[in-house]
Amino acid sequence: MQNAVSRDNLTRRALIFMFFITAFMSAHLFRLTQLQLVEGAYNRQLAEQNRVRLVPIPADRGNITDRHGRLLASNQLSRAVYLWPRQQTREQWQATAARLEAILDIPAAEIMGRLEQSGFDSPLPVRISQQLDQTAFVAIAEQSAQLPGVEIVAGSVRYYPHRSLASHVLGYIGEASEADMAANPDYPNGMIVGQMGIERIANAQLEGVWGSRLVEVDARGRESRILGSNPTVGGNPIQLTLDLELQQAAERALNGRRGAVVALDVKTGAVLVLASGPSFDPSIFTRRVTQAEWQRLQEGDQPFLNRALQTYPPGSTFKVVTATAGMESGHFSPNSTIGTSAFISLGGIQFWEHSKHGYGAIGFRKALAVSSNTFFYQIGLRVGPEAISKWGRLLGIGTTSNMGLDGGSHGLLPTPQDKEELYGEPWYGGDTVSMSIGQGVVQVTPLELAVMASTIANGGQRVHPHLLASETNTPAMQPEATGIKPGTINAIRSGMTAAVQEGTARRLNDGSIPLTAGKTGTAEVVGRKPHALFVGYGPASDPQIAIAVIVENGGYGGVAALPIAHEIYKAYFDRD
Repeated sequence: MQNAVSRDNLTRRALIFMFFITAFMSAHLFRLTQLQLVEGAYNRQLAEQNRVRLVPIPADRGNITDRHGRLLASNQLSRAVYLWPRQQTREQWQATAARLEAILDIPAAEIMGRLEQSGFDSPLPVRISQQLDQTAFVAIAEQSAQLPGVEIVAGSVRYYPHRSLASHVLGYIGEASEADMAANPDYPNGMIVGQMGIERIANAQLEGVWGSRLVEVDARGRESRILGSNPTVGGNPIQLTLDLELQQAAERALNGRRGAVVALDVKTGAVLVLASGPSFDPSIFTRRVTQAEWQRLQEGDQPFLNRALQTYPPGSTFKVVTATAGMESGHFSPNSTIGTSAFISLGGIQFWEHSKHGYGAIGFRKALAVSSNTFFYQIGLRVGPEAISKWGRLLGIGTTSNMGLDGGSHGLLPTPQDKEELYGEPWYGGDTVSMSIGQGVVQVTPLELAVMASTIANGGQRVHPHLLASETNTPAMQPEATGIKPGTINAIRSGMTAAVQEGTARRLNDGSIPLTAGKTGTAEVVGRKPHALFVGYGPASDPQIAIAVIVENGGYGGVAALPIAHEIYKAYFDRD
């Protein structure tokens, strides 16, 4: 009996064991059937996606060169860090982001934000760093086993060989924004586009077309073989009108001070120099810029502000406009003379000569040479603000294009009607007096002053400044006739030449360069040192280059601004 009971227990246990074995095998068989038959196509696709990657290959942006083909912006080899979202879960990526933060100095939250923006099921990689240094490269390589889905890809990065030189013209690059991506559906993730200056203006020509590489990877995510590739198409080169040597001379002379320098070809309007101080290094934008760094760049002397396109009171450089208005209005001839004195009185207010004494009866040549205030007060009062405004605009003030550059403004030549509309105030005789010597509400940009000087230098044709060499001598850039009579042009040129020979700009007449023509200016600023200005062209007998300079709160034009022009002239003439 006891043996029979034992046999029954053994039989029952065997049956239970067999039941569990059968159930276990059935479950696995069911799952295998589900994976192979029901979900087979999906899982084969998933496995293929994890085994095969489409790796983007950034295209080289086109080079930017000066008028002689010398590099201003190019490309150099770099290593970028890409993440493959599907390689890890969200939770795993959080741990990986913390590791990468320590290596790349990029906040983990920012890395996770990039992944979330792309989507954790995205088959495309996400670039989190464009320029990997040697230390970070070694660290990622050593920890590659703990960093699945993290890949280092060789590429190129923008390179500015002269650092901050001409930064307000060249601009800088950056990763395409959401708006850029929406406007350009063909852009790959991480596309680099121009954000400022020529990099932005000519982005369509510079950007090129990215390529791709289809690769097979092993279980650790390392490339094992290339399955196919789509080559990149490099961007097109852009040649500027800038002259590297003259730009360097201008920026050395400006020496980081707040101010601007513009030099133009007087016949074509090609921009030879466009410098603004202080400047910035565009290469900092080839890597990640932190919020703190960006904030520092906005502070202090505002290095992103293009002062060549900002407005300033022009001071006595504006007397060129008043002289033009005086002769072209018909009230004065090139041979007219006017009595000058220590001051004139108007409405009980005395308006003084800058020297505190008169020069007797003088004409336009002497008046421009010594920069007589009382001479031009009388010219202005006779012709009126409307005539001054009219001829100022014809000379390029308020009518000159900023060439698409960022943050520019235009000069202001107000009339009595403008003052009434803008300020709700009547126009007084004192406003005309101030306007006639470039003070009061008159505002002019350095670029406009260079256009004004070019117009006088070339015989009365207003040039159109431009930065692209391909635009020089095209119909759109042909100079425009202003209608200024030859007698007027000759009288003003004679006065500007006399200013260099014997007047306020005579420091240029030191024998180191050919004789030039010019006009200094000192613009009063309430509560601070005056702005120093200079405009001129050279050579006096055969004008080729026109220059405008301003040094904010630099004092006298002949002391602070004129030496900068001198350095540019020397670079120009020494080379020739």
